[in-house]
Amino acid sequence: MTRNTRILMQCIYWAFVLYLLVPLFLMMIMGFKDSKFIGFPIRSLTLDWYIGVFQDTQVLNAMGYSLVIALVSTAIALFMGSWIAVALTGRSFWGRAIILGLTLLPAVIPGVISAIAFRIAARVVGMEPGMWAIIWSHAIHNVPFVVLVVMARLSTLPKSYGEAARDLGADPIITFFRVTLPYLTPAMIGGGIFCMLLSFDDFVRSFFLGGYEPTLPVLIFAKLRSGMSPEINAISTIVLVLTALLGLWAERSMRGMSKRAAND
Repeated sequence: MTRNTRILMQCIYWAFVLYLLVPLFLMMIMGFKDSKFIGFPIRSLTLDWYIGVFQDTQVLNAMGYSLVIALVSTAIALFMGSWIAVALTGRSFWGRAIILGLTLLPAVIPGVISAIAFRIAARVVGMEPGMWAIIWSHAIHNVPFVVLVVMARLSTLPKSYGEAARDLGADPIITFFRVTLPYLTPAMIGGGIFCMLLSFDDFVRSFFLGGYEPTLPVLIFAKLRSGMSPEINAISTIVLVLTALLGLWAERSMRGMSKRAAND
């Protein structure tokens, strides 16, 4: 690669980075604006919008509500997705491709179509709109991502691990909990964090299946209908910071687990 080519590639890289980060930076800056409307010029800065977020019980309740939905739906998706991945990996049987295709289908269906389908299904089975309807839809939507991540991790599991466990007298259940599950833990943590963020950020399914209590994205949408305010930027910045911290923690945890697994 010539020097000019390297410079060109670096310019393209930094242009792409700016393209991604400038909108987020502007969003964060507008949260400090001492005015009721976002936009330039910014004559003075204030922390009032951030203080107001932590004093707004409606916003805090929506955050807690969204977090509960994200945690429960992620736990269900991890349980279902992990077992499906284990059942499909390393086995060849009639209908495997069909089962895998149906499992991954929720990930490729457009969000609006998926939300309408879930709303119709909930009405057919008599499920009232609300928290459990949202959890049900989020869990089904997140299962494909868990399956893909866990299957990718399982494909790197050396067969000698399971053979060694069986030679030592372990039955399939003990082998799974003592060998397979610890090996899958980093992938399950990564998939769980991804599913949590998807659920916490989901608007369409939460809007169609929600009851009287709104999730955070639905609440933000309701506030946007009355006009853009720096309060929206403050809420978004807080969520962005918490998400980044969660991602960094997950990355460090997965790296440490991978190193320990390699050393063992």
